Amino acid sequence: MRCSTLLALGLFCITATIVSAADWQPVESTLTTPWTKDVSPANAHPDHPQPQLVRSSWVNLNGLWDYAIRPRDEARPDAFDGQILVPYPVESALSGVKKAVKPDQRLWYRRTFATPEFAQGKRLLLHFQAVDWHAQVWLNGKLLGEHKGGYDPFTFDVTEALAETGHQELVLSVWDPTDKGSQPRGKQVLNPGGIFYTAVTGIWQTVWLEAVPKTYIQSLKLVPDIDAGELQLTVTTSAAAQVTARAIDGDREVATIEGASGQPLRLKIAEPKLWSPNAPFLYDLRVCLNGGDEVGSYFGMRKIEVKKDDAGVNRLFLNNQVLFQIGPLDQGWWPDGLYTAATDEALRFDVEMTRKLGYNMARKHVKVEPLRWYYHCDKLGLLVWQDMPSGGGAGERIGDGASFPRSQFELELQRMIDTYHNHPCIVMWVPFNEGWGQHDTPQVVAAVQKYDPTRPVNEASGWTDQGSGDVKDIHSYPGPALPPLEDDRVAVLGEFGGLGIPLPGHLWWDKKNWGYRNFENLKDIQLAYDGLIRRLWPMVGKGLAAAVYTQTSDCEGEVNGLMTYDRKVVKFAADHMAQLHAKLLLPPPVVVTKVIVPTSQQQPQTWRYTLEKPADGWEQAAFDDSSWKQGPGGFGTKGTPGAVVGTEWRTSDIWLRRTVEVAGPEVAALNLRIHHDEDTEVYLNGKQVIRLTGFETDYVDIELDRDASAALKAGENVLAVHCRQTGGGQFIDVGLVDVIEKPAD
Repeated sequence: MRCSTLLALGLFCITATIVSAADWQPVESTLTTPWTKDVSPANAHPDHPQPQLVRSSWVNLNGLWDYAIRPRDEARPDAFDGQILVPYPVESALSGVKKAVKPDQRLWYRRTFATPEFAQGKRLLLHFQAVDWHAQVWLNGKLLGEHKGGYDPFTFDVTEALAETGHQELVLSVWDPTDKGSQPRGKQVLNPGGIFYTAVTGIWQTVWLEAVPKTYIQSLKLVPDIDAGELQLTVTTSAAAQVTARAIDGDREVATIEGASGQPLRLKIAEPKLWSPNAPFLYDLRVCLNGGDEVGSYFGMRKIEVKKDDAGVNRLFLNNQVLFQIGPLDQGWWPDGLYTAATDEALRFDVEMTRKLGYNMARKHVKVEPLRWYYHCDKLGLLVWQDMPSGGGAGERIGDGASFPRSQFELELQRMIDTYHNHPCIVMWVPFNEGWGQHDTPQVVAAVQKYDPTRPVNEASGWTDQGSGDVKDIHSYPGPALPPLEDDRVAVLGEFGGLGIPLPGHLWWDKKNWGYRNFENLKDIQLAYDGLIRRLWPMVGKGLAAAVYTQTSDCEGEVNGLMTYDRKVVKFAADHMAQLHAKLLLPPPVVVTKVIVPTSQQQPQTWRYTLEKPADGWEQAAFDDSSWKQGPGGFGTKGTPGAVVGTEWRTSDIWLRRTVEVAGPEVAALNLRIHHDEDTEVYLNGKQVIRLTGFETDYVDIELDRDASAALKAGENVLAVHCRQTGGGQFIDVGLVDVIEKPAD
């Protein structure tokens, strides 16, 4: 039976949800998504939660549970506060509760279920796909055990705790210190703001039951080897058993192997079809035991590595070919469900839109997703860099210091790798983001490299580089920028961009919305993005191997997403973006930049300026600026990053004018060369050609649209600039350049 058939069987599993509140509704929220309306107690994530380990005999326990929030040290409550819709976090609107749980409180869950008929004569397993953070579980008053870890699945064999008759009572308690503890938590904080978001507590992925024989398959480990034309398969079982595995292409069996569980088995696949973003081919896999257990799975034949190209530059190779990787920083947050997407269709939508926009990769940022998100990435051909959710440090020490894992952080890191290892889409592990909770970095990286030698390890995306791992990663906003090339590591741009635009009606907050650089309309933000990619292209030729744009969607107060937080507006033109990104996969061009109006970066240029608000019409070419002061650019304060100061400027506002001679107006692509800190308006011959908010840390070229280019004329031209400063460093300098791209030889 093919894996797709098994998945279909999963959709027709026995439903354990009993809708006791027909009038259930999500709590009112600032924003909803197109899928909010599709959620009900009867269909809360009904899909099989483990697409690479599918049996037909399973029961989904998602739906309405009783809940209570109590002081942390209190015993189980006698009465509960109401009902919560699992698997949505208690802080989310879709939970039907939308209440915060403090570190001195505990969240309790309770529900009953009937023992499924197909469990007769079998073992019954209770699975939790993810509970944040410290869970304790009872069945019929018997403590099954506990689990610490907010991102990995855990399982109990509940067979011996089942009552012989009647319904079974399941109780769960959860404690989560959020940012008051050192445990991995990603971007969750008790007081959200800036780049940190609303906390998530308790069950946030599917809870389910599964019936298995006494001897059953516990896990599969899949390691493709395209050079040898084989899949290495290790089957872990509850007791020693003989295994039969079959690889299937459509209706055709292409390989079979028999052998012992716990030992690597090699499925030889003649002329394997390789998995890649352009051709994400997946083989079905059937694994059976002599004891009768049988599961459906799938795998992709692909290889990822860092090695040198013909020029001796380190590159990322997919299937023995250089592939530039371009994609967004993907936070995986939702206004209705926070950590949990409303539906499986919502999960798939983000992946589909990322591909439609022409990206071949996403960096899953300090969060993990349900296995089904990676299934969609596998099916749609989206490469994934997987971050480890960050914490406050190593956390509780659990090892002897000589082995991996040695700490709670490393234990959860190891579990993350185990959980997601089999997905061909994942092509990089990222243990740390910038300096967040970094500790023992070279040792952690070495442990990950040894534990999974099939993928590159990016030790710390961004800052606080320790020189270990396979990747040299920098962040540059807006950027882009090229890290220094190294002999042993590949150079990538782990974050750049962050272009923001707040769209009314799609904002989490009325205020506090921000991007690294904000725009007022979609036309200007598209032009700015085009300029980023055009500046990125030559860097590919110089050795840049990948780039990550911030970000997939807006997130709470951040408005720098490719989509709004509610996913109702895509801010960029999909066809245009796809064509733009396709160029990055071609041989990089030769770029010639012709200076039309020089800045003061290399040589001071004389400007007229005033620090007092001028009369109306100051930007017009005919305006009389003879009373203004005269001085060399740039204008600002020394110490501002990237600034070349010719005239000190310390007030809140400055107005500049400059008359220049231009030989001819014909240009290939007119660009504004600018370094601004902060908000700036630029006029050419009286026409406003751009308005920028925020700041840069260096000179950048921004392509102007056709209307702005049309303002340039042969002969005398007037540049007029207004810059406003609100805090920190300050600087302004402006010029014009023509950017000419020539095809690579």
